[in-house]
Amino acid sequence: MAKRRKEKDEEEDFDFKTPKFDEENFLKKERRNTKTLFFSFAFGILIALISFGFWSLMRGNVFRWELVLLFGIFSAAWLKYIFLRLNIDLTDFGRRGWFGTYAIYFFSWLLVLIVIANPPFYDEESPRVEVVALPDIQELGGTVDIVAKITDNSGIEKQNIDFNLIYPDGTNVSPEFTYEDFIFRYSFENSESLVGKYSFSIKATDRSGLITTKESTFTYSNDTIYLALPNSGDTIRAAEDIKFGVGADVSRVYYLVNDVEVNATKGTDYFETTAKQIGWPRGENVTVKVYAEKIYFFENLNIQFNNTIVDASTYYFNVSDDSEIGTRSSPTISMPVFKPIAVPGFELIIFLISLIVVFLIFKYRKKDRRNQK
Repeated sequence: MAKRRKEKDEEEDFDFKTPKFDEENFLKKERRNTKTLFFSFAFGILIALISFGFWSLMRGNVFRWELVLLFGIFSAAWLKYIFLRLNIDLTDFGRRGWFGTYAIYFFSWLLVLIVIANPPFYDEESPRVEVVALPDIQELGGTVDIVAKITDNSGIEKQNIDFNLIYPDGTNVSPEFTYEDFIFRYSFENSESLVGKYSFSIKATDRSGLITTKESTFTYSNDTIYLALPNSGDTIRAAEDIKFGVGADVSRVYYLVNDVEVNATKGTDYFETTAKQIGWPRGENVTVKVYAEKIYFFENLNIQFNNTIVDASTYYFNVSDDSEIGTRSSPTISMPVFKPIAVPGFELIIFLISLIVVFLIFKYRKKDRRNQK
């Protein structure tokens, strides 16, 4: 009983008082925080407009974004001066208050600058044109495919693309082409069988009037593919090399021997093969037709473009009765494949800034915990 009475007396002696809520001081701090938030946001917009002016004047400078970024960061030092000039009480603002203020300023500045430095507000980037002729040298009777990847940050319309083709005899034409999903296509058939070098140009104009022109050439020849060794009509033995010369830049060379496809391997000067490959019959007469394939991928575009060169000549051989004839499989050729390329840009700067912000947050929290201890 005495113990219970003692505990009751202790409870009665303990007088808990709730702290008095200072409404006036609370409202004062909230008004102060609202003001700092508003002026930080407005100052970020102002500095973004000034930064955009510097950014425009420094066109062509490789360190343009870095210099503008430094200007935006160092301009944050003016915030404290502005708050003092506006008679904003900063006596108990604290690190947390300054951190929030600088964060609001910086991200307002960054967001506005990115928006006004890109279409539709501003465009200084000319269209990007990547073009290739497939193949660069073609045999008479074959076609040349001219393919281009045309992109622009403000968009490109077909009517703003000019295509011009000049024949070896000087004839200048502007043939019809297709343009869909950023891809320009034109197939030249050479119906006149004109041998020589052709030149062409593609001019792309974006909505801001910025122009990019790309020029290139392709050639028609009678001997784009030719038999270098041995001569057509010769007798072929198992140990004898067969060599084909190819004047064009190609991805692989193959041939049909009695309608069986065989790959030729690239040597120092020629594409080589032997009658040891499967498809060559022992002791028979055969016909050989040679082909060369060109495969191409544009950067970061997973679409294969290809065209084939067909040798205009057909070759005839007498195959010996050697035991090694037709015993080996056709060699495997490494073909071009799509390889995405990561291009670093302004996103890398934003990523680094984010890392710095995260580091500062953890550093501040660590110091705050130490102070509490």
